[in-house]
Amino acid sequence: MTETFTPAPLDRDAVTYVAGHRGLVGSAIWRLLGEQGFGRLVGKSSKELDLKDRDATFEFFAETKPKYVVLAAAKVGGILANNTYPVDFLSDNMRMQVNALDAALANDVERVLFLGSSCIYPKLAPQPIKEEYLLTGHLEETNDAYAIAKIAGILQIQAVRRQYGLPWISAMPTNLYGPGDNFSPEGSHVLPALIRRYDEARRDGHDTVTNWGTGSPRREFLHVNDMAEACLHLLEHYDGPDQVNVGTGEDSTIKEIANVVADVVGYTGQIEWDTTKPDGTPQKLLDVSKLAESGWTAGIGLREGITSTVEWYREHVDSIRT
Repeated sequence: MTETFTPAPLDRDAVTYVAGHRGLVGSAIWRLLGEQGFGRLVGKSSKELDLKDRDATFEFFAETKPKYVVLAAAKVGGILANNTYPVDFLSDNMRMQVNALDAALANDVERVLFLGSSCIYPKLAPQPIKEEYLLTGHLEETNDAYAIAKIAGILQIQAVRRQYGLPWISAMPTNLYGPGDNFSPEGSHVLPALIRRYDEARRDGHDTVTNWGTGSPRREFLHVNDMAEACLHLLEHYDGPDQVNVGTGEDSTIKEIANVVADVVGYTGQIEWDTTKPDGTPQKLLDVSKLAESGWTAGIGLREGITSTVEWYREHVDSIRT
């Protein structure tokens, strides 16, 4: 049991396991840790290590003996996927989390960072959303199964802290985007979907682009490179049982975001809005006071981040998930 713990710079020579190192978040964390001098990074694809396989997970931890673990592995998807396959999102994520965290505990992992999602908060939570709003209301119905799995992960982190005194922590990111995102028409979230839609319209010479809804809902977006920076910062500066919101603390309307995307990709046609389609939640903004108090704020502006993401998309359009 750790009697006292003071956050400090991580040992760059220690074995550090990034679960989900090929995903949007995990790959950004992997890149950053490499740049920061972590010389013993360990990553396994889902084909190499299925975290749903408990025996294989325990064997991996016993052989690797990581000192630090960032748990960014998860089954993720958009509203359609979450609403269509709730059993998969609940069962797969629960098994991955429980196996990885149990194996980490059994092998004396010093520091674990569990990554969740802002969907853990109640559907009608006051804005901006504070960490303390967790478990105070009903979840959004379309992704409640995924949210419950992530809430269980937070509670397991808290339980380990109470029972074993280990300095494990959780972080909850807002909407993320950037290199490695999913740009597929069916599975992508709103920002990569807009990038693909406008870039294809520019390339194919379309006169109009039609988006769903009124464009009035407000959303917060964080570049995944900023998310990686925040994760390392929390590991080195934060210790506490509460999950920490990670975001910019600022939001924009979908219409404003769409206009930035159109301008960045060079689309000059008309933009129309199909108001017969649903808008979704009017606003979803995280309160990031706790993160700011720990000494970190986002550094990549929305236009800057969209510009670099468009560049990455165009460079990788033939090989990315589309």
